[in-house]
Amino acid sequence: MAQESDLDSTVRLRIRGLRQARGWSLDNLAERAFLSPSTLSRIETGHRRISLDQLTSLARALGTSLDQLVASVDDDDIVIRPQRDEQRGVTTWLLSRGPGPSGATVAKMRITQEARRDGTDELGVHPGKDWFTVLSGTVTLLLGERTIHVETGQAAQFSTMIPHAIKAHGGPAEILVILDHDGERSHLHPPA
Repeated sequence: MAQESDLDSTVRLRIRGLRQARGWSLDNLAERAFLSPSTLSRIETGHRRISLDQLTSLARALGTSLDQLVASVDDDDIVIRPQRDEQRGVTTWLLSRGPGPSGATVAKMRITQEARRDGTDELGVHPGKDWFTVLSGTVTLLLGERTIHVETGQAAQFSTMIPHAIKAHGGPAEILVILDHDGERSHLHPPA
């Protein structure tokens, strides 16, 4: 019940805020939404329940969608929380909500696990290309038989059909990575 009341209050604040941001009076919005100014005033102040047809009319008049007007007040769609994988030494912040228009996923990764000195690191292969830029620290890119150090401010792009792994070098490193669907599956959701 409290969450419903919070959403109701938020919707009312959104209506008033959008109206004021457009520089409209109650009369201006009421006319555009085919409501009386007194009805709109009572809606904004919480003295009247909002019907679905009124919400639809208000959303249209305010130039927004009904979905945006009644979007959840939960902060999960705003705050990006880290996902830690202690075994792999990686913390990931998934910056894109679902794949983008080209199917790409953007993530920030903090890598703490360094390459093994004995060369026994497990290298993965998947179709496509990976791209990353180093935000801080230095990254060791194990690419087939090659070991490449990529430093802060540098970027790398490579075919992922070459066995590869991304590790920290000389301490934790943070990267911004763009992955296609296969890269996302391999790097962000590795098999257990």
